[in-house]
Amino acid sequence: MNKVYCSVEERFVNPLFEVFDGGDFILSSYRDIEERLTQVQIYFPDPEPPRTVADDVAEAERRLADALDIVGAKAAIEISTIPDEDWKLSYRRHFKTERIGSRLVVHPPWEPMPESGVVVTLDPGLSFGTGKHETTRACLEYIDELAAEGGSFLDMGSGSGILSIAAAKLGFSPVAGFDVDPDAVQASTENAALNGVKVEYFRHALGGASTDENGDPVGKGCAQKPLGTGYDLVVANILGPLLIRYADEIASAVGRRLIVSGILTTLYPEVLEAFVKRGFREVSRRTLGEWTTGLLDMV
Repeated sequence: MNKVYCSVEERFVNPLFEVFDGGDFILSSYRDIEERLTQVQIYFPDPEPPRTVADDVAEAERRLADALDIVGAKAAIEISTIPDEDWKLSYRRHFKTERIGSRLVVHPPWEPMPESGVVVTLDPGLSFGTGKHETTRACLEYIDELAAEGGSFLDMGSGSGILSIAAAKLGFSPVAGFDVDPDAVQASTENAALNGVKVEYFRHALGGASTDENGDPVGKGCAQKPLGTGYDLVVANILGPLLIRYADEIASAVGRRLIVSGILTTLYPEVLEAFVKRGFREVSRRTLGEWTTGLLDMV
């Protein structure tokens, strides 16, 4: 197994994931607490002939360099070879049982089951969402606080399924979620089954486009399914620029309340303005680290 990687500030990780078109590669990351940096990694297996390892390394370096340039990050790109057998499970070393908010407990299945709390058992695999990231944590705290209101729930960008599964466990119904990545939809579906909750997951690309403005593929040919309207609570934990770009579509799904997240604090005023223009008002906001999450109501 081959790895091309670089270390960047935490604020660049989500933008890098968004702009990097991995192709046959697998993009992953982990945070080094001591260095206060996050290592973004591209994994790919030894290719079959006529492709060569050197070709794949060069292509991975080029794509990562382009992505770094787009988001404005500066980092040295490095290369290494690692044993094949354990790389897909390496994330487990960094994912431990953790309590979030007043009731929720996020629990990986390879650790002992907690004795108390509303337990979300989760194996994220290669999907985003373990409760460690500030944006996910803030969303979970809001979902816990709003659970007494109940109602229908939509998870935009479901990733591992952590938010929608927590919502279902806390009493929201019906619960649905979508992601542009089919692997994320599969991970979400499997995790919902593991937790014994009913959540409808499907593939969807906001904007309905098969390619972006540069002509690059979006969502691997993602088939569109109508989102529906009138959800009592919609959580959109995606990137700030995408929240602004697709504000009309996001707003159209909301029946009562909206949580917007995945937003660098410096960009939050622009995101808030986009939704105020569409008939929302801010109820509160929560800033953790460099990220701000907002709770909005329809006016």
